[in-house]
Amino acid sequence: MAWAGGSEPIDLEAIEAVPGTPGEYVALASRGLVYRLKATGTRVEVLGTSPLPAIADGDDYESFALTSRHGKTAAVWADRGAGKDRPATLRAASFAFTKYGEADFGPVTTVRYRTPYPSGPVRHASDISVTESGHLLIGAASDPGDDGPFDSAVVDAGTLSVTRTGKVRLGLSDSPEVLRKFKGHKIEAVECVPNSRTALLGTDDENTGGAVNSAKLCGS
Repeated sequence: MAWAGGSEPIDLEAIEAVPGTPGEYVALASRGLVYRLKATGTRVEVLGTSPLPAIADGDDYESFALTSRHGKTAAVWADRGAGKDRPATLRAASFAFTKYGEADFGPVTTVRYRTPYPSGPVRHASDISVTESGHLLIGAASDPGDDGPFDSAVVDAGTLSVTRTGKVRLGLSDSPEVLRKFKGHKIEAVECVPNSRTALLGTDDENTGGAVNSAKLCGS
């Protein structure tokens, strides 16, 4: 696809459809730069770029999701974390666009998150998706190097809700539920299909390639 309106992103990690706006997407690069995109045929146009709020030293982002309730939109994103000494940092805020096309985030809520599975050299948050009922699904993956062995899971980690006044509430479960384990694979993409229990899953298994699959994980 032809890229127009700005330079191509470096290390693009996440992309999300904008609720209620067909053909528009928000994409996130690993260092925290947000791109507003419009896709038309084989052309992608950059409508605006802006940094995430509350970027901290050493943050490495792999996940970004949007959800809409009562006509209000919220965003949730995460630094992926690294092993037992660095949990993922999840952040959530109300979300809109300025008249210049840039992402406009409201007050940010921040929580720390450690996946219950897998262990070792784990990325606690390799991707995020929000079910239609507001459950927060988080992919996690163990990545010891380009030859593996890999291990990953999708976890029901809590909830993300938006009130009628637009207030965003991010709550992590005291006992996150491992919905499914995927031994031998490094899941880096989780996306709930609208009006479905199906989650699309993408892996990056480095020297052994990658795959796209699906699983019934989004029913809650």
